Amino acid sequence: QVQLVESGGGLVQPGGSLRLSCAASGSIFSMHLMGWYRQAPGKQRELVADITSGGRTNYADSVKGRFTISRDNAKNTVALQMDSLKPEDTAVYYCNAHLIATFGVRVTEYWGQGTQVTASS
Repeated sequence: QVQLVESGGGLVQPGGSLRLSCAASGSIFSMHLMGWYRQAPGKQRELVADITSGGRTNYADSVKGRFTISRDNAKNTVALQMDSLKPEDTAVYYCNAHLIATFGVRVTEYWGQGTQVTASS
């Protein structure tokens, strides 16, 4: 059984910063792509950023230059540093991981439970 547990969401004023963290635990054989998605009320879930096991990153245009994704392969964790937050960044943020579980045979996608981020004055 694999679990992704997020932490670090909250309320911040526009222009402020937050750091999200996600830890994967359980029977993991190998971890591949990890990332963050978000879903605002009434909108579809969208990719925010992802990072390969080799450290290659990909960002949504709307967050480039403001958000930074990083990971620790030894600990199976991924983080999202969010700076210069805007009201339009308000959403539930979800951790995402593609991994092979112990005794598994294929890459499977897992999701965290989500953490609320609100940028508002």
